Amino acid sequence: MHTILVSGGNSGIGLRAAREFLARGHRVVLLGRDRRKGEDAIASFGDTADRASFLSVDLSTHDGVRDAARHVLAEHDRFDALLHSTGLLTFKELRTADGLHPFFSVNYLSRYHLTQLLLPALRRAERARVVMMTASIPPSTQADYQRFPTFAPFSFRHDREAIQLANHHYAAHLARTEPAILAGVVNAGAAKTDILRMSPWYMRAAAKVTGPLFFDSVDTSAHNVVEAGLGTDWPAATYWPKPGNFERRTPITLDESTTHRVMGISRDITGA
Repeated sequence: MHTILVSGGNSGIGLRAAREFLARGHRVVLLGRDRRKGEDAIASFGDTADRASFLSVDLSTHDGVRDAARHVLAEHDRFDALLHSTGLLTFKELRTADGLHPFFSVNYLSRYHLTQLLLPALRRAERARVVMMTASIPPSTQADYQRFPTFAPFSFRHDREAIQLANHHYAAHLARTEPAILAGVVNAGAAKTDILRMSPWYMRAAAKVTGPLFFDSVDTSAHNVVEAGLGTDWPAATYWPKPGNFERRTPITLDESTTHRVMGISRDITGA
């Protein structure tokens, strides 16, 4: 039986992945901000709920990530997989308690920070997996890192790619520094989930109308993260570009000097 931590596991793709992990006989620990959704998620697992737990945390802040890590490490000394499905979509100029934009904090930095804090537990697994969900962002994308990590003022159009691609840089970093851990990035596709809750009204309206035609199902979007989270026959670092097609994958090859810079900044601002 594997123990799998799913950040963002109280709704959407993360919740669907958690259901599949449980159906295959494993144990899941869910992290999410909304306690009610987390409790509802656990209740919905039925007979498998005894192999699931939920922790209400705020992963948008350094203190919130540290608190989450302390709590899960107090209960578990080993994790076989860590699935980062937390995501936030906003176009507004917002700032967390740490002075960072939440799109950056949630969609990249919390993943780096939490994984770094959980490395001792991941190292105890025979072949641990770290899987990060993003929007479609091929490793070949040319992103501008001059504004990293402040992104002030925030511009979704200019800053999205650098933030999302930072997940690839972290996967490449883990592949180099933690050879016993598999690290990959999965394109989550365009599933209709709670990530749209902070988007402009016209995007939510368009999603309601066009969703049945253009959106992937949550099952399709969860397929690759489940297979990556359970499988060990894929090389680190790997990117899956097509939701639902686990065999279609590409190695993550990036400029090492940029990876070094991104990791250095991430370490400096989190202390991890």
